[in-house]
Parts: sequence; structure tokens; C-alpha cells
Amino acid sequence: MRGSASASWVLSTWQEVGGGTRDWWSRCSLKQNMNALLAEQTQQLQLLVEAVAQLRAEISSAKKEANQAVSETASEVYVQMSDWALKSSGATIDLQRTSETYDCKENWGCRVLWFFRTANPPDTILQPDVSPENCWPLQGHEGQVVIRLPARVHLTAVTVQHISKEASPSGTVISAPRDIAVFGVDADGEEETLLGTFMYDVAEEAIQTFPLKNAPLPRAFLYIKLLVKSNWGNPAYTCIYRVQVHGKMAKPESLN
Repeated sequence: MRGSASASWVLSTWQEVGGGTRDWWSRCSLKQNMNALLAEQTQQLQLLVEAVAQLRAEISSAKKEANQAVSETASEVYVQMSDWALKSSGATIDLQRTSETYDCKENWGCRVLWFFRTANPPDTILQPDVSPENCWPLQGHEGQVVIRLPARVHLTAVTVQHISKEASPSGTVISAPRDIAVFGVDADGEEETLLGTFMYDVAEEAIQTFPLKNAPLPRAFLYIKLLVKSNWGNPAYTCIYRVQVHGKMAKPESLN
């Protein structure tokens, strides 16, 4: 009996030790797995943090590039659409190469209407006031005006403005220019370069901009000629309210 009890005690003790060992190994294995999983997740988290940081840097760089591009585009548009035919900026009319102003002495109705005022001079078209009747009336249904710009300009477009039919005191716009040609002119007037032809459409907006062919032109001009070839039905005179000249000023090395 004593031998049997001793054997039972040994077996029981061995089972307890074995069970404890298995539990220990199990706990160790679980801990190792958890450490490995934690290390893997930490690595993935670090990679994610680095990816987010890189993405932020790329977004910041893209924003800077986009802002720079927008700024450059806006600057270029401003330069090209700035008005080089403003009297306040130094633009003037070459009167020797410009058509005569309409003289209404032979028209009785016109004499009555204009008794207390004189016709506007050609440089009226170089000023921003486009209120009704504040236009330059050139003689007849065709004529021209030559504008001396304040600097040599690589021309890109020309804007012509009349008033709308609704704003016209007479209720018509038959004195508005219709077919127009634009020329770049050298200083002495001996050479002219056709830059474009277009039609001012009274059915469209009052302000109409016409891009010039091959713009921006490689050659810069100091003078520009606007040739009115016809109007919308007034045989006595043609009214021009405003002319704007757009382009980029020539660099100093391009002046010769």
C-alpha cells in the first residue's frame, strides 16, 4: 500500500509539473506571437505615418505649383489684356493720319441738336467714359484712326466698344462700326502690316474683343491703325466710343 501511494504521488506530481510546463510554454508562445504582431503593427503604423507625411508634402508642393501657375496665368492675362490705348497712360491720336471728325453744318436737325456743343475729338476713344453720345463721330460710313501707343507692344487683341440699342438716345445703333481692319504701322507710316479683320456685331455685347492673327506678334508696334470699312447704315457718320489695344510691352532689346 505504501508503495502504491508513493507511485500515485509521483505520478500526480509529474502531471502537475508537466501541466505547468505546458502552460508556461503556451504562455511564452502566446507572448511571442503578441510581440511579433505588435512589432508588425508598429512597423505598419510607422509606414503609414511616413506615407501620410509624404502625401502631405506632395499636396503642399502641388498647392505651391498650382498657386504659382495661377499667379503666372493671371499675370499673363493681365499683361495681355491691359489697355495700351489709354490717354491717361500716354496714348495719343496721330491726327495727320486720322479721318476728319463729322461736321454736321449741312444737316439742319444736327445743327439744332449740336448748337450748344461741339463734336467730340478723336481722343475720346482713348478714354473710359462711354456714356451715350460721348463718342467720336468720324465723317461718313468709313474712315480710320491711328493711335500712337505709349510704348512698343507685341499686340494680341483689340477691343471695340459702342453702346447698346437700349442705351442709345435714338433707339438705334446704325452709326456703329461694322467691318473693321487692324494694322500695325511703323513710325513714319510708310509700312503697314495687316493684323486682322473682323466685324463688330451690334446684336452681340457692346464690348467686343477680337484676337489678332499670329498673336502675340513677334514684331512690336508703336502705332496701330483701325480702319472702319463700313457701318450699320448711317451714311453721314460713324461713331466709335472706345478702342482698347492689348498686348505685351516689348523688351528693351526689341526696341531697335
